[in-house]
Amino acid sequence: MAVSSPLPRWAPTPSPSRPLWLWGGGTPDARTGSGGEGWSLGRIFPWASAWQRRAPAGVDGRGPAGFDGVEVAPSTRAAVAPAPVRWAGTDEDPGVFLTWEDVCVSVAAGAYGAQPVSILSGITGHAGPGEVLAIMGPSGCGKTTLLDTLAGRLGPGITQTGSILINGRREKLAFGTSAYVTQDNVLMSTMSVREAVYYSAQLQLPGSMPAVEKRAHADAVIREMGLGDAMDTRIGGRMTKGISGGQRKRVTICIEMLTRPRLLFLDEPTSGLDSAASYHVMSHIARVAAREGMTVVAAVHQPSGDVFDLFHRLCLLAYGRTVFFGPASDANQFFTESGFPCPHLRNPSDHFLRTINKDFDEVEIVESSKARRKTAAEAIEILTDAYQSPAYSEKTMDRIAEMKGIGGAPFRKREQAGFSTKLFVLTRRSFVNMHRDIGYYWMRLGVYLGIGICLGTIFYQLGHSYSSIQSRCEVIMYTTALLTFMAIGGFPSFVEDVKVFRRERLSGHYGVAEFVISNTLSATPYLAVIAVIPGAMLYYLTGLTKGPDRFAYFVVNLCMCTMLVESMMMIIAVIVPDFLMGIIVGAGVQGVMMLNGGFFRLPNELPKPVWKYPCYYISFHKYAVQGFYKNEFIGQTFPSDQLVEKNVTISGLRVLQEKLQVEMGYSKWVNIAILCGMVVVYRVLFFAIVKIAEEVRPKLRGMRCKLCK
Repeated sequence: MAVSSPLPRWAPTPSPSRPLWLWGGGTPDARTGSGGEGWSLGRIFPWASAWQRRAPAGVDGRGPAGFDGVEVAPSTRAAVAPAPVRWAGTDEDPGVFLTWEDVCVSVAAGAYGAQPVSILSGITGHAGPGEVLAIMGPSGCGKTTLLDTLAGRLGPGITQTGSILINGRREKLAFGTSAYVTQDNVLMSTMSVREAVYYSAQLQLPGSMPAVEKRAHADAVIREMGLGDAMDTRIGGRMTKGISGGQRKRVTICIEMLTRPRLLFLDEPTSGLDSAASYHVMSHIARVAAREGMTVVAAVHQPSGDVFDLFHRLCLLAYGRTVFFGPASDANQFFTESGFPCPHLRNPSDHFLRTINKDFDEVEIVESSKARRKTAAEAIEILTDAYQSPAYSEKTMDRIAEMKGIGGAPFRKREQAGFSTKLFVLTRRSFVNMHRDIGYYWMRLGVYLGIGICLGTIFYQLGHSYSSIQSRCEVIMYTTALLTFMAIGGFPSFVEDVKVFRRERLSGHYGVAEFVISNTLSATPYLAVIAVIPGAMLYYLTGLTKGPDRFAYFVVNLCMCTMLVESMMMIIAVIVPDFLMGIIVGAGVQGVMMLNGGFFRLPNELPKPVWKYPCYYISFHKYAVQGFYKNEFIGQTFPSDQLVEKNVTISGLRVLQEKLQVEMGYSKWVNIAILCGMVVVYRVLFFAIVKIAEEVRPKLRGMRCKLCK
């Protein structure tokens, strides 16, 4: 199809305030503020000069084919681009030439012995510095799967074959080199937009950068995404209303754009945005990609005409197969030559998706003055065969061969904040989140106060009669079982924290150790509050043994129990990420531990196989209850049962040994030490599970890939 105008079909009318972003000289560069010479990749990366000279000329002979975007003039408030962030060794970092050949992805079928289900079949393509590659196709065509494959984020149970190379070799990208904006906006709902981005900046940006510069850089990135008016608005979530879904998407992009990565993956970056916001966001990303030499790969569902014109290259998928790959400006001509021309005044991306969407199995086609109908399945076969012709597929293979030969120095990990800085930032952020999230601890504190009042009034002032022995045991039993059981109430909030941790961990913001330690440090003050206040109310209403040392032991023991349950729920949150199923599993585990705690059945009466060995000794209720018993009965005397023995007293030591079968070979403080050790073991176990999962999953996927070859 002949091109009659250098303007893109859907481009707005050019004006002084919205000039065309031309390759050879037009819009001044946002960083330098100078025009005339125009933008050049070789000016940023000297090694890329040869590649740029080999790049095919576009329609006007001034740039690569397919780039005909329009730049929006920056707003007054963001007229000056933020100063670039510099890391040690950044100047030698090469651009990313990403290539993939014959990529196939399949997932195991649900039925035993069934054949794997193919998701992607023989996908080949490439992306280079300064380019925006759009992956498009109908829902379920494999866009996100291809993006996950290229980013190395495929989950367990998925088999991958094919070759994926970075600068001509297999290489794992270090921190700061790549970033991934997920389709789900996983953010802390209690944070404001400014806080979310600034905390992330403190974690990602170099430790040598002053805090003032980090804050200024974070503010500039927020304004670049059009969030200046929502800076101090909380993100919001399941309990509170906050910013819109589109604004959440832009906050997620802000966080990943802080480090100006060399390779940026975007999964549905325009979802939830109106057409104007979609255009401004993608236009900014395209500008940054050109200015920084960034390689951008985006899975886009259905872009507007203006957004489509910002894409340099297009990868069009249909149910796991490549329909078209090449310059985005050539796609219209490709469809026309294949017998599916785009009607006048229709968005090309709408036409492409309508043509290859076989969910409704028919497509309208206009051929001169005659109209007829073909099924989408037939259209996909025609387009797929047309793409395999030398005019298109061989161009892709030649470009891949070119990119493989470029080479370059390997990527080095960029500098980021140190361990102590990350620990401080994460602890502070977690503390603020726990303070603002009413479901984390404050609602539980209210429940604890209610239970404390109920127990205190039912067992009010027990006295020192013979029957008070049983009543004291019941108070201790309810305190250990009920109050610690209620610790699972904060599980939904913790699951949200784990989701944020998984996203930030995959992006390399911090490690597992920082998360575990910071969560422990930030949670301890709140656990102390919910143990001291209800514990004091319960302790003095019931009239348990008086004494500051005994009360202190009671509170510490209760606090250790709640902390231990939270540590156990951390493990469950990693294994069972769904909060409803997690609560059920956590309640079941605690129920089994209660049965072996030593108060429903005395220790010597438990069946020795399984229930006493080992369940009785791994149940934390055993050590908590026996510690409470020792704290309450040692040094006390009670009158005996008058129906059996008159005028005889029973010592607390006798009650512990004969009636409660408490192990008296060690002090009550040893019980506290054991509980503390169990907390540490559970936290270390959480750390080990996450680390093992990170190391084992790639190896298992590699083994499956070798078996499939």
